[in-house]
Amino acid sequence: MGDAHVSVAMPAERAYVPVMTPTPALMTADELLHLSVPDKCTELVRGRLVVREPPGSLHGLVAMTLGVELGVFVRNTGAGRVFAAETGFKLASNPDTVRAADVAFVSSERMEGARTVGYAALAPDIVVEVLSPNDRPGEALAKVADWLSAGTKLVWIVDPERRLARVYRHDGTEALLNADDALDGEDVLPGFSCLVATILA
Repeated sequence: MGDAHVSVAMPAERAYVPVMTPTPALMTADELLHLSVPDKCTELVRGRLVVREPPGSLHGLVAMTLGVELGVFVRNTGAGRVFAAETGFKLASNPDTVRAADVAFVSSERMEGARTVGYAALAPDIVVEVLSPNDRPGEALAKVADWLSAGTKLVWIVDPERRLARVYRHDGTEALLNADDALDGEDVLPGFSCLVATILA
């Protein structure tokens, strides 16, 4: 009796096809300007939308106090204009980056470019960022880098919780200030000086 040949059907092996997650389309500054995200703070970082919760009351008090100090000095000297919290500035194009400062100063000679209904395509001369308890250090430093690389000359990071401030300059130098030290306008806003303790009171 000859050997019986049995044919066993084997299922065909599926071809491996990786599942590709579609890349979200990049957003433009103009699209951000007309976007409505109720009760949130928004920025655009290299075309990607960043959405954050509104800051708390201490954050607002500190930002407003320093904004008033800057505003009074700037008005009396005619040095330029001071912008309130959440004013967006377009720092880069294709892809677009729009960052919002807690307080921003633009010198009088650069104000023409800042008078617009949309986002001014310039970096303020001085930017103030007030930290909130849930802010991640890496995110804060990323904002500092964006401001400085776009042309901002001084960035002041105020930390109400630790009662200190950090100064970042366009030449790459930086300084750590305690409550008894003063934020100084240096050569960007000559004559301006404000104790850190004053804005944290």
